[in-house]
Amino acid sequence: MGTAYDPLAAHRKEGDPPFDVLLAGTVFLDIIFTGLPEVPRAGTEVWAEGMGSCPGGIANLAVASSRLGLRTALVAAFGDDDYGDFCWRTLEEQEHVDLSLSRRFDDWHSPVTVSMSVGRDRSMVTHGHAAPVGTAELMGPPPPTRSVLVDLGEVVRDEEAGTWIQSAQKDGALVFADIGWDATGEWRVATLDLLAHCHGFLPNAEEAMAYTRTDTPQDALYALADRVPLAVVTNGSLGALAIDNTTGEEVSVPALRVPALDPTGAGDVFGASLVVGTLAGWSLHDRLSFAALCSSLAVQQFGGSLAAPGWGDIVDWWRGIRDAADESSYACSLRRRYAFLDEIVPQVPGGAVRRAAATIARQADVAQH
Repeated sequence: MGTAYDPLAAHRKEGDPPFDVLLAGTVFLDIIFTGLPEVPRAGTEVWAEGMGSCPGGIANLAVASSRLGLRTALVAAFGDDDYGDFCWRTLEEQEHVDLSLSRRFDDWHSPVTVSMSVGRDRSMVTHGHAAPVGTAELMGPPPPTRSVLVDLGEVVRDEEAGTWIQSAQKDGALVFADIGWDATGEWRVATLDLLAHCHGFLPNAEEAMAYTRTDTPQDALYALADRVPLAVVTNGSLGALAIDNTTGEEVSVPALRVPALDPTGAGDVFGASLVVGTLAGWSLHDRLSFAALCSSLAVQQFGGSLAAPGWGDIVDWWRGIRDAADESSYACSLRRRYAFLDEIVPQVPGGAVRRAAATIARQADVAQH
């Protein structure tokens, strides 16, 4: 994996919380097939050009956070099967995620998702059962942490989740939330009342407009900024926009021009990156730009947590952009927008963490681009 870089080193002092970010949720084993000529039809077999396997679900966010140097704790149930062994070992030993609050359960098998990529489309099949115990019972009193990343949808479905999140917030943690697609189509405005316990909210544009009953991402942002200190709306290929009421900043940044191969986990990478910048005290412009960069690096690779970038990948990208002979307006814009990385890159060790191939086999066979 490489040498760890600590982006919060200058901010650490004696008596700080042991964790930078606390996460809780379900870990899946993700099996990813790529390069399929077509989706298999009934009664047929299709060979894939590539295959990889890695921890998925909440593990996407845990890996993204850890690779960016955050001290990450994960609360999750793990099965007693080989898949559980693999996910636990990968997260703890390879990705350096703290699993002291997680548990293994006998006679409970790991949830599994099989993802098939055809062109830029994905199809998935998932199987699993509810964990033997809930998050609140697994965790007990939340440990001291600088931040918490949550899915508001999970809080709506599990009242106990709201209890531990409120407890963490009262103990000083910054709570960052996103929310998934509402398959019911109700988009209940009352869900946003949960933002009273949050520092930041990071929905995508369609989710933001649906929950706020607005017609544009900008209007949705203003509506959300009335409810939460840090409101961020991601807008796909059009970039992202945000308001930080604690600093008085309002910023929009464009997306990077990249070939998007697989969006799996890109939102998790965006969220983890924004937390890094917030905890490090960066300006809103730099935080949003950094999150846009990291998520753009992720979508150029296949496979959830496999694709999460580390500081080594970020350094490689910046040096390539900074030192290129390209004087086009776009290249010059990138150099201006990411000039703040020049102050960070010299501190990153030469062997800094880069993407790794996490796979049950010896090597992941997922095509790299």
